[in-house]
Amino acid sequence: MMKMNKLMLSAALLLTACVAHAEKADSSKPTQIDFDQLDADDVKQIKTFTGNVVLTRGTLLMKSPKAVVTEDPEGYQFVVLHSAPGVQATFRQKLDGAGDQWVEGQADRIEYDNKTELVKLYAKARIKKLEGGKPASQVDGEFISYDSRKEFFAVKNTSSGETKPGAGRSTMVIQPSSKLATPPAPTTQPAPGK
Repeated sequence: MMKMNKLMLSAALLLTACVAHAEKADSSKPTQIDFDQLDADDVKQIKTFTGNVVLTRGTLLMKSPKAVVTEDPEGYQFVVLHSAPGVQATFRQKLDGAGDQWVEGQADRIEYDNKTELVKLYAKARIKKLEGGKPASQVDGEFISYDSRKEFFAVKNTSSGETKPGAGRSTMVIQPSSKLATPPAPTTQPAPGK
């Protein structure tokens, strides 16, 4: 049991180490939402978008059949993306740092809090980190919480966001580092007799 706990801790630390911050400039960009239909309650500050909803803010791209956007008195937005049969909600965002790094996710429901930059993925959730368009790591579970400010993932085995004994298992795949995948450069040997 102790060996299993150490293995799980090691996997969590590896995933945390391979995550970078979300693009900082995104938080100051305007939010654009494309949709087929809108129902807006300006008194309650709730907007319900339906039909091929595409939400864009800087490098952040979120898609779903339905999105409910609530705005608090300070102007922060809370977005809930809903799936439809056969179509999951998705998000994708560029990460700060060197190179072409992205994080993308999908789930039956995605909640995004603009104030805390916290993304919660519920039911059949998956998050991938991409480097140069290639997968670097991937985690699948019933619930995934991704905090881009703190560089922290949490994976739970129920879609309620709790871990329950016997409820199910999650999976993580970590690709070899590009440094390890590159064969070493050949060494030159001095010519005989020199």
